[in-house]
Amino acid sequence: MATEADHGYLQRLAELEAQVSEARLGPDVVCERAAGLLAGRIGCRIDEAHAHLRLLAGQQGKDLASVASGAIAVLETQRSTPSRTLHRSAEEALRVIHAPPAPRRHRPPQHAPVPQDWAAVVQQVLDAVPGEHLALTALRDDGGRIIDYRIVAAGRTVTDRSGRSGPQLIGRRVSDVYPAIAGGPVWQAWAETLADGGHRQVAAVAPPDPHNAHAERPLSVRVQPVGPGLLNTWVRVDEQTRLAERIAQTERLGNLGWGEWDLVTDATEWSDELYRIYERDPADGPLPREESDALGLPEDEPLRRQATEAFGRGETVDLTARAAINGKIKYLRAVIDAVRDAEGRPVKIYGIIQDVTARETSRLKLADVQQQLREHQQSLAAEHRLAAQLQHIVLPIPDAPIELRGLRAAVRYLPAEQASRVGGDWYHAAAAGDGSIVLAVGDVAGHGLQAAATMGQLRHALAALAITTTSDPGELLAHLNRLLYAGDPETGTATAAIVRYDPDAHVLTWAQAGHPAPLQARAGTVTELSRRPGPLLGALHDAEYHASTTRLEAGDVLLLYTDGLIEHRSHSLEEGLAPVLAALSRLTAGAEPPPLQDLLGELRRANPDDDTCLLAVRRHPGAGRA
Repeated sequence: MATEADHGYLQRLAELEAQVSEARLGPDVVCERAAGLLAGRIGCRIDEAHAHLRLLAGQQGKDLASVASGAIAVLETQRSTPSRTLHRSAEEALRVIHAPPAPRRHRPPQHAPVPQDWAAVVQQVLDAVPGEHLALTALRDDGGRIIDYRIVAAGRTVTDRSGRSGPQLIGRRVSDVYPAIAGGPVWQAWAETLADGGHRQVAAVAPPDPHNAHAERPLSVRVQPVGPGLLNTWVRVDEQTRLAERIAQTERLGNLGWGEWDLVTDATEWSDELYRIYERDPADGPLPREESDALGLPEDEPLRRQATEAFGRGETVDLTARAAINGKIKYLRAVIDAVRDAEGRPVKIYGIIQDVTARETSRLKLADVQQQLREHQQSLAAEHRLAAQLQHIVLPIPDAPIELRGLRAAVRYLPAEQASRVGGDWYHAAAAGDGSIVLAVGDVAGHGLQAAATMGQLRHALAALAITTTSDPGELLAHLNRLLYAGDPETGTATAAIVRYDPDAHVLTWAQAGHPAPLQARAGTVTELSRRPGPLLGALHDAEYHASTTRLEAGDVLLLYTDGLIEHRSHSLEEGLAPVLAALSRLTAGAEPPPLQDLLGELRRANPDDDTCLLAVRRHPGAGRA
């Protein structure tokens, strides 16, 4: 047990440590003091004492001031120290607690018994040092393996799970006091430090608060060797530091900063982020109010005046205005409130400034795009109305069947469900100059006014050519191709299928330009007409189109159509054609087939987003039912 002299020594030692730490003596003063004490103790000259201190510094690899401080501590206390072992233990304990972590070094495991006076000295030191410290020694089995640790000294603020603290923990095993630590990273750090003498720091969770068993306290554990054991220190994360870090991170993420203006003292304070927003050096301090006001754009003066009036009425201000900062225009949102006296006069103003330049710039760009879109939509709507009008003028759809020599024809036009999809589908059914009947359907690429104009051009050209020039389908397609190829490049291409019917021979001759083949239905059997090659209209200058022939029997139905009937991006052409073939087969299989208009009404198109034009003809003898 420690004697009263030991207690007096420790008290004096703690006081000396505090004095040296607080006084922060200069190196020269420390060296002179140490040399004087040394010269007086061993009876040598001052210059000899200086030389001896320099020799010690060289041998220990330390600076002269550090060696001098150590000499002062030894020489000042040796006079009243009853036990040199006690002195060395106290000196080592204080050095470990206050010194910075040293590099790891190899140190063989210590298995010797712990000196009783060492534990007592360490406990008395921990009683005088703030912080949550534990001094531990290892408990080993016969083979030298660590099986547990014993607490030999503890700081007064350390508690266990049951709320016991300080001296009540001395002599207990760690596995009993802190069972959660056993085998964990802190336990492992203790073993490694005993093995190599190195300092370690481990992230951990503090022992539970006895007043709140569910509250975890984030901290780290610092482990250092001391004498024959360990010094374990709980290093608690400072809550104020954590709170400041959270606020700073929130400011960075929100691109905002805060400011305070004390109207009584006329003192202004800014956060770091506010300096960044205003691109100002913190060493220059906050912007004076006059300079801050001068950054505002004159166009926003009415907004600022309204905000000032609202603030004068005691309202919280929320204003977004522009400021010219270092040649850039920034949009700054200010939320301002005040602490007011009993009469409502502000005594302290608080403000949060947020840089919302990116948001406002995006909003303005979006508004501009929306305006352009509205104008474009209005332009498209006008164009579509004009295209629809042009289409109705150029392509009138008759309500009644068209009576031709030996044929009766019916037309059905299915416009796209979207008004913006006005297309260039067209048909022709009329007698040619040589007495034959010319039938045709076509489809101009694209939609809108240009497609409708090209459709009218092709339809009128075909009608004129069939009367004045030829009724041969291949030749007609060649003429239309040259007409389209020589025109405006923006007109693009088109497809078409042209059929000539000879009323006397009942023969069909047909050719196509990139168009689906007509369908021929006879008593429930439906076939596609033989299709010979033919490029798109307007694609090649000297394109050639070859015709095929077949016979049209009485009662046969011939269907010409545009691709909207069978084509859709979700399935193949064969899949789109199958329901059309099935419907024609069913409608023409009976003894009394339906009228052509009813037949066309039964056909369902595959693509409602595209125009579809259907032309059906039936051969009949004389004026019978068609």
